[in-house]
Amino acid sequence: MASYIHVPDEAPAVPKIDVTVDENDYRPGALKLMKELRPSWRPFEIKMKFFTDGITNKLLGCYVGATMQDVVLVRIYGNKTELLIDRENEVKGFRVLHAHCCAPRLYCTFNNGLCYEFLQGTALEPEHIRSQPVFRLIARQLARYHAIHAHNGWLPQSDLWLKMGKYFTLIPKSFKDPEQNARLSREVPSARSLREELLWLQQSLSVLGSPVVLCHNDLLCKNIIYNQKEGNVKFIDYEYTGYNYQAYDIGNHFNEFAGLNEVDYSHYPGRDFQLQWLHSYLEAYKEHKGQGSAVTDREVESLYVQVNQFALASHFFWGLWALIQARFSTIDFDFLGYAVLRFNQYFKMKPEAAALKLPE
Repeated sequence: MASYIHVPDEAPAVPKIDVTVDENDYRPGALKLMKELRPSWRPFEIKMKFFTDGITNKLLGCYVGATMQDVVLVRIYGNKTELLIDRENEVKGFRVLHAHCCAPRLYCTFNNGLCYEFLQGTALEPEHIRSQPVFRLIARQLARYHAIHAHNGWLPQSDLWLKMGKYFTLIPKSFKDPEQNARLSREVPSARSLREELLWLQQSLSVLGSPVVLCHNDLLCKNIIYNQKEGNVKFIDYEYTGYNYQAYDIGNHFNEFAGLNEVDYSHYPGRDFQLQWLHSYLEAYKEHKGQGSAVTDREVESLYVQVNQFALASHFFWGLWALIQARFSTIDFDFLGYAVLRFNQYFKMKPEAAALKLPE
């Protein structure tokens, strides 16, 4: 989220190709990109497959042959997503993570998107991220991200509150569609109420002592690729990658146990599961930071409190985000309904989460 991610000198440069891919007539633009990236591929042999899981961008896989061995992914940015996402920062984050063997290779950027390497494996579903051994792999991989030192001597700071303040100024006051307009005034909290909550979040959470680390910030199921053969997980999609509170990244992931298309917050992980997850995470985090691997109950309990309070900030962030998407996105998804879900869950969770106290 912060703008001073320092890319290591050894990270390969990323070329910019002057091509615009039309999301409704994508083949001509995609072929121009493949001519640069895979000159040995014959245009008439190139196959293209749309991946339909994303709700921010459109994602296209280009390949030749019967099996998808060498696939170039072409991500076409969604309409007005530059209001929500710092694209320059995304490329920096991508390069840093690749340099630390945490991300696939970024082949190029183009006028309205980027191309990158396809990772072999399975994009996970909510039931997978709760299962053994997958949840421990996820915890340890996230710890690896958080231990990356990528700020070149700067003391990293989160701009979570700045970002949410910016989002707040972009949320629609009304919609052209009368039905959407009625839902907005009936089901979404008032701007005044949201402003008060944002202030409460900032005052309450920024004093919890959660360290600021390099975060993924969008660890939903489909952004986790499980390679069963190799016994590992990798994370994809780094649009929101940047410096943020450690506990936000974990709380955001726990919120995603509810799924995206059939959202069910009864799947939010309970205390016993969280304590196991957090213990695995802290072991790996301390190992990567060179602090040994012994983890105390007090450390786990402190992180538990921080994570469950920052989970509130995650609901609030994506609630604001969804309202902005409802205004601008061309993707077929009920963003307004999703905003309502996130704000409802925020207010439902708030009394219990706010009552948690850090151990003495």
